[in-house]
Amino acid sequence: MDNVLLPSLVERFVKYLTSQGKSSFTIVAYKKDLEQFLGYLTSIDVQDAREVKKENIEGFINKLIADSYTKKSASRKLNSIRTFFRYLKNEGVIEQNPSLDVSHPKYISSPPRIFTKLEYRALRDFAKEDERTYALVEILLQTGIKIGELANLRLSDIKTDGLYIRPYGKTPGRDLPLNNAVKKAADDYLKARPQSKEDHLFITRTGHPLLIRNIRQIISRCFREIGIEKATVNDLRNTFIAHQLRQGASVEYIARLVGHRRLSSTERFLNLVKEEVQKKEGLGEL
Repeated sequence: MDNVLLPSLVERFVKYLTSQGKSSFTIVAYKKDLEQFLGYLTSIDVQDAREVKKENIEGFINKLIADSYTKKSASRKLNSIRTFFRYLKNEGVIEQNPSLDVSHPKYISSPPRIFTKLEYRALRDFAKEDERTYALVEILLQTGIKIGELANLRLSDIKTDGLYIRPYGKTPGRDLPLNNAVKKAADDYLKARPQSKEDHLFITRTGHPLLIRNIRQIISRCFREIGIEKATVNDLRNTFIAHQLRQGASVEYIARLVGHRRLSSTERFLNLVKEEVQKKEGLGEL
């Protein structure tokens, strides 16, 4: 191949990912990671794919950590770089993949944050001041769906017997049951919802779809107002999963509800719930 300049190769790689049917979320993530890596290589005057050395990649990873990126985030970016260079090697652009000998930064995966009963009750009480906020909180807390799935909901997705969740990224579409509390919260919001031709369930005051960042801002404000620190919207999903396990639901059933493709993703919550029970019952203590 004549063109070995990295920017054009990244563009070619992105087209390859598209041709492989990768989701838009995956492609955007790869592109952002690689463009950031290319920015670093440009700063050290490397533009030819054949000139990239193991030390350059290590330098990029170390710079990320020095710039306050988490080790987990840096590790994910290294995966993107490895996939890119594996593609270049398969295409015959380079002879050796320089990223293979680069070690992942070691990090300890912190356990999922699960809200206490006091915390999620306070969240509900505060959210009740606004119909839209309350509906957002109730659906997240009582269905365990992702924030992107919530933003993607349409009016027609609310059924008499539940909620249809559209496919999102690699997560499949699925039907979810709704309890009376969620149904009432959704009904109250629909009565207060601004008149709009927009099909999205959640909309702004001016009738535009509520975006992921808008939802995150709304929920983050709730956390701030009631004094819940270092919490994310995804913690509502974690809390739903843990609550279902406490109630005795099977791992398989919960995995289906929340769209986990691997049972291990759901099973990691089991140990947390078991620890809680042991603490309450005084078990496991000498």
